[in-house]
Amino acid sequence: MTEKLYELNSYCKTFTATVLECHPDRDGYAVRLDSTAFFPEGGGQAADPGTLNGVPVTDVQMADGDIWHYTAAPLVVGETVEGALDWEIRFARMQHHTAEHIVCGIAHRWHGLTNVGFHLGSEDVTLDLDGELNRQQIDAIEDEANRVVWANRTVTPTIPTAEELATITYRSKKELEGDVRLVTIDGVDCCACCAPHVGSTGEIGVIKLLDFIRYKGGVRIHLLCGRAALEDYRHRYAQSAEISAKLSVKQNDLTVAVDRLMAEKDGLKLALREANRRLADALVAAVDPTDQPVYFIGADWDTDTLRRMVNGLTAKCTGLCAAYAGTDGAYTYVLGGTDTLKEAAAEMNAALGGRGGGDHRQVQGRVQATAKEIEAYWTSK
Repeated sequence: MTEKLYELNSYCKTFTATVLECHPDRDGYAVRLDSTAFFPEGGGQAADPGTLNGVPVTDVQMADGDIWHYTAAPLVVGETVEGALDWEIRFARMQHHTAEHIVCGIAHRWHGLTNVGFHLGSEDVTLDLDGELNRQQIDAIEDEANRVVWANRTVTPTIPTAEELATITYRSKKELEGDVRLVTIDGVDCCACCAPHVGSTGEIGVIKLLDFIRYKGGVRIHLLCGRAALEDYRHRYAQSAEISAKLSVKQNDLTVAVDRLMAEKDGLKLALREANRRLADALVAAVDPTDQPVYFIGADWDTDTLRRMVNGLTAKCTGLCAAYAGTDGAYTYVLGGTDTLKEAAAEMNAALGGRGGGDHRQVQGRVQATAKEIEAYWTSK
């Protein structure tokens, strides 16, 4: 089996190894080495990127105890190759994985919660706990987690014997067989884990717990740390500064300013709705009684106004009456009048790419047509 150099030395950035196997696989080649510092995908963490003799490693997977490196070009069996990790990515993952252990360890100790899911993604880290937490509790966990970071506690990976393991209390998502690798954060947590971690908590820099949602009876938490947390803060600050400049308020007053804008918007929406209804009433009032089809097309009428218009039209006209609102390609409609309303609606829907439903008094739906297409249809009636 491949010797896992990363198990007891997470800081092995480059290494030499002998190529044991190489064969075509996927869109490139599968390579097995006698030793590797590449962490294979597993436990919610993606495989390490890097190179072997300068050849990009596109993926790393574990299969039956062997580690396979997928490369863009073949390597010669029996030759010694030099491996190099993409250290910036690897170190960021080490920071985030250790941060997840700290947070889950605190949640377990304080609230008796178990980590039942973990994903170290390209944008952030998510961790799933089997019980609910509120914002106040999560903030308290975040505070404690950062105190652990600032205390610069030692992080130690070990593979104890079966006898030693029986005497150790540790966290684990599942029952484990064979050798168990433990990651111990001095005085904070002990957890079974196969992934690389930082050597001391101070290297994490800062832990920020972002959003959280209820998930499968528990809670899913998003977190960032280290450089990723710094970049996230920088981005959020830049956005906040830009918005405060546009609103001509201090950044600390943004919520008040947005609340004011929302209230103004709601007031304008009500005023616009009332103006549109008055316009609709005026248009209907201007129609002379007729047995010919009558229709109107607008942009901002809501469905209640469309129904109001059709009711007004059918009260004075005996032909088909319709009102549309929307933009080209997506118009809501209400149709009324005549004893064959459903048949008329089916014909219009077929002609204008629409669908809807109703009864003998009124049909409501949507058409995928332009204003010109709607006009052409009614002109032809």
